[in-house]
Amino acid sequence: QYKFRDLTIEELKNVSKTYPNFTFSMNTYTFKDGSQKDLLNFSGTVPVKYGNSYNIPVRLWILDSHPFAPPICFLKPTANMGIAVGKHVDAQGRIYLPYLQNWSHPKSTLIGLIKEMIAKFEEELPLYSLSSSDAARQSELLSYIAKITEGETDMKSRSKTGDRNEGCLNKITVIGAGDLGIACVLAVAAKDVADKVVLLDLSEGAAKGGTMDLEIFAVPNVEISKDFSASADSKVVVLTVNSLGNAQTYLDVIQSNVDLFRGIIPAVSHYSQNAVLLVASHPVEVMTFVSWKLSSFPKSRVIGVGANLDSQRFQYLLTNLLKAEVLAKDAWVVGEQGEDKVPSWTSCNIVANQTEAMAARNSREKVANRAMEVLKGKGQRSWSVGLSVADLVDSILKDKRKVHSVSTLAKGCCNINSEVFLSLPCILGASGVIEMVRLEEDPLVQEKLQSSAGSIHDLQQQLKL
Repeated sequence: QYKFRDLTIEELKNVSKTYPNFTFSMNTYTFKDGSQKDLLNFSGTVPVKYGNSYNIPVRLWILDSHPFAPPICFLKPTANMGIAVGKHVDAQGRIYLPYLQNWSHPKSTLIGLIKEMIAKFEEELPLYSLSSSDAARQSELLSYIAKITEGETDMKSRSKTGDRNEGCLNKITVIGAGDLGIACVLAVAAKDVADKVVLLDLSEGAAKGGTMDLEIFAVPNVEISKDFSASADSKVVVLTVNSLGNAQTYLDVIQSNVDLFRGIIPAVSHYSQNAVLLVASHPVEVMTFVSWKLSSFPKSRVIGVGANLDSQRFQYLLTNLLKAEVLAKDAWVVGEQGEDKVPSWTSCNIVANQTEAMAARNSREKVANRAMEVLKGKGQRSWSVGLSVADLVDSILKDKRKVHSVSTLAKGCCNINSEVFLSLPCILGASGVIEMVRLEEDPLVQEKLQSSAGSIHDLQQQLKL
């Protein structure tokens, strides 16, 4: 069944010569969509020096389109080993490496992959020794890990996906089938923004609740899937997932989200290498930073929903409630979501006379303060955020080059020297952020942005990426 049998056998012979401890077999692999296939695989240990010398047990599954598709790699811990979730390993032991993401025959080989695996594991050991009580709990999980379904579908499946999406010019994927994810799908469908929308439901079990209703009432051009391959060739990937773990502190909650993203971002980045990642998960500034780091995408193609909704509301209030239409076109809410957001302006049309300029500034400030007070009473419900996401997706897919206040890398702006994402007015197009629009110089705004950048950076430093 292997399309390139001779090339595959030759590679496996090279592995056997270099690493004679590996054993080879043919077993059934279960993909995330529940489909199964008999695949070649090999198990063994790779030598790692991390102070002492360790033998790290791994298992590699060879897809039937090898060597043109990368293998699927897992740790294979024994009962007394625990998985150290890190940059290259998720909680289920799935291994993610740049070598896999950038796999390209004939440059990429199994030997080269194993060498990079060893190098990365020597930077961050992926397993640790469990206590006896932890080992007992771990043994209960081993059968689950052995049957893990978080695999990438083979190239044949991807080809079918490509055929199914042929001619689909504007495809987006929404990851997460909670209230926000479904709200995004419905808003995008209502505004007729995309040719096709894939809702990636990562929850366990069969479709239920909102996803079941989407299937029952057959929303046009919407596909529901549990398989990452369904997201292939998306132009925009919207992330709405949030971990619902039992974290006790705010830092624990964020770390739980980071761990969740570690199993998502590399997969969607693999299937949609030219996509714009649009992050709506909380806290949006930190999770946009995490998405940027895990995807290795350029900063222009990783953005957060930021203060787009607040800015649109702010401009609407200025125009319709306070009748300050002239001010509204240059008015933005910037910074971080929540109480620390601040109004700002992208241009200043105030007269040159100093006295009149001061009066105009005071008048503008009063109007802005009134609008911000009204905004405090406006919550961000799922459907309203969904409409904001559809607005952003529309600007990206249609290359509108419209200005939005979105979370973008703020380093270099307002004397910010750290890698943090803050909401700033940006021109959006097909490639994401085309240009950041310069804010009017305002010491109070700059001070607020610098303060937000400092607190976000401190928080990020405590996370395990």
